[in-house]
Amino acid sequence: MHEAPPPAPSPAPAPGPSSSAVPAEPLSHGLKQRHLTMLGLGGVIGAGLFVGSGAGISVAGPAIVVSYLIAGALAMLVMRMLGEMSAAMPASGSFSVHAERALGRWAGFSVGWLYWFLLVVVLAVEATAAAQIAHGWVPGIEPWAWVLLFMVVFTAANLTAVKNFGEFEFWFASLKVGAIVVFLVLGVLAVLGLLPDTDPVGMANLTGQGGFLPNGWGGVVSGVLTVVFAFGGLEVVTIAAAETDDPARAVGRAVRSAVVRILFFYVGSMLVIVTVLPWTAQQAGLSPYVKVLDAIGVPSAGQIMNIVVFVALLSALNANLYGSSRMIFSLAERGEAPRGLLKVSGGGSPETTGAGARETTGGVPRRAVLASVAFGFVSVLLNLLWPDTVFLYMLNSVGAVLLFVWALIAASQLRLRARLEQEAPEALSLRMWCFPYLTWVTLAGLFGVLLLMLTDEAARPQVLWSAGATAVVALVAVGRQWRERRGSA
Repeated sequence: MHEAPPPAPSPAPAPGPSSSAVPAEPLSHGLKQRHLTMLGLGGVIGAGLFVGSGAGISVAGPAIVVSYLIAGALAMLVMRMLGEMSAAMPASGSFSVHAERALGRWAGFSVGWLYWFLLVVVLAVEATAAAQIAHGWVPGIEPWAWVLLFMVVFTAANLTAVKNFGEFEFWFASLKVGAIVVFLVLGVLAVLGLLPDTDPVGMANLTGQGGFLPNGWGGVVSGVLTVVFAFGGLEVVTIAAAETDDPARAVGRAVRSAVVRILFFYVGSMLVIVTVLPWTAQQAGLSPYVKVLDAIGVPSAGQIMNIVVFVALLSALNANLYGSSRMIFSLAERGEAPRGLLKVSGGGSPETTGAGARETTGGVPRRAVLASVAFGFVSVLLNLLWPDTVFLYMLNSVGAVLLFVWALIAASQLRLRARLEQEAPEALSLRMWCFPYLTWVTLAGLFGVLLLMLTDEAARPQVLWSAGATAVVALVAVGRQWRERRGSA
């Protein structure tokens, strides 16, 4: 049995001219701006781009570029909204805290627990996929042993000072960004015929094989459904911002730089791929990057991309473990998770740990890390033992949760922006564009994607299972709030 949470605290006031919206976090301030910037850049550059993009190209053709522009625009707008709220009210719980302030405790509870569950389930997919790659390199070591090794290493990294997590992610992200930059340069040179033994490609592959829209706009829509989830992961930037020296400034800079550069990397990569090779050469499940590198004569292209994908998976695993631990810690701070998870390294707690202690002990929520990794281990075991039954149901139950989280971010921003403009306009150092019109456009776009997923036979189970999981969590949240009100009456 968990210790019962204390009575619900009163909602914190909106930020005033001389005070912050959120009390000082008991966590460390060990992350630097370079950590946050690279986390923003590398957080969404993963296997979904390097391998999963092949499925999008196979349904949309060259118009996958448009699909990525649409999906990227949705992600960029959501991040701008989230950046606005996080710059004004930085907190380790990020959008969960914002949802609670804007919509009520039920919303903060629901989005926080759903996002935590999403991260620890996806963590199992990443650990298992990385283990399969490592097993291919060293067949003598079974995949389960690789999974155990990865989980132990990254648990240890997250139990120590947060700067260790930052350094891991900095170098992981640097390798991924560097790989894409090299790919873009080689691709452009190939298009122009400037590589040895190559002729200029021109625009023939963009207009041949059925034209730029070989499957019409329906193919573009199907491409959006395929690629939109590749942008998940940017949210961790605003969670991590609370552990920097100047959260408001750090999150603003990270959001501004990340969204534009990520659009450049994603859209630029797709444009190079469909220009260098005919779109019909791509297949779902096979990396289009490998095919392009093979075509332009890069030796051992498959092994090179295997290394990049391996690093991308480990980076995502590390970031998900970090994000899930901070989210459940924030829930505990607000009485929505067991209070025992509030213990931070150095023997302190939110009530007793001061800034000086944070600097010397690291201020890491170790129990929150262990709670997250424990469920992560359970997810890994389910994935290894029952990948097509129990784990598949779990994976479907979080399949569309990211879109629900994004929708709640937009709804929260609608409420909080109006409140901030009235009570503390000076806190709006980063503003959402064309408010409130683009916020409503984003909400409409997200619900449009969900409706389209319902019409897609492959995606429908994800929406239905995710909606069911969301409804259950929301009912639990409402029930808890109702019981607390009855108890205090």
